Amino acid sequence: MRTLVFANFLAPNMISTYTDIARQVGQRLGMPATLVEGVSLDQLRQATVDVAFLCGLPYVRLLKEQPGMLRLLAAPVLDEPRYHDRPVYFSDVIVRQDSPSRSFAELRGRSWAHNVEDSYSGCFVTRYELHRMGESESFFGRVTFSGGHQESIRLVLAGEVEASAIDSHVLGIERVRNPRLTRQLRVVAVFGPSAIPPVVATARLPEELGARVAEALAALGNDPASRAQLAPGMIRRYIPVTDDAYDEMRRMLDIVERRPPPIKVPA
Repeated sequence: MRTLVFANFLAPNMISTYTDIARQVGQRLGMPATLVEGVSLDQLRQATVDVAFLCGLPYVRLLKEQPGMLRLLAAPVLDEPRYHDRPVYFSDVIVRQDSPSRSFAELRGRSWAHNVEDSYSGCFVTRYELHRMGESESFFGRVTFSGGHQESIRLVLAGEVEASAIDSHVLGIERVRNPRLTRQLRVVAVFGPSAIPPVVATARLPEELGARVAEALAALGNDPASRAQLAPGMIRRYIPVTDDAYDEMRRMLDIVERRPPPIKVPA
């Protein structure tokens, strides 16, 4: 029997929730399902997986590279009041509680950690905000790449960098698991709301099966047992999403890529 292969290209603190989601979808479809690590976007280009939990920025970039490469299946609605029951999230700019910085503007000349180049909330949206301000990355005194949101949080806590922009979903999960973070960190700016990372299908997944996967994802929010499995990941439910939800991201990408800001690499 065919195994439905899900891949996680988002933060590792959601692995347990995404594993449960893959299992539940498989059960609803009567087929085995598994979750693998998303290690390269080539897994999507070459369609070696069926379904992916993916950041909106690579979704937009991959469709620009090859239209039709990916199909939207669903988007999560997060279970916190700030999201107003919509499939959106934010980028929260964090500093340590004892930082003198009280706003994004006050981070001029300070050290900064991006996540990775393909992260919308952890890198790109900051670059867009700098463009909007008429600035480049030389605004910061030093820029480094952490490799992930959780590592960015660690760098800020350790005082190795002054600030970083964190996916609000990731930060919310980390605060639930470690309540001390609320006392240790402070949000000095919020970018967004933005279209949330979607669940997408690759060319390997037949359209009919993809439609069934989308239906199964949407059904999770209607079942009390399934909702209990979603709750640790702060997901209320999954809903259908259309491609135009990511048009604002495309507009921002066009603006930034027309005039790429210089990256100030530490010596």
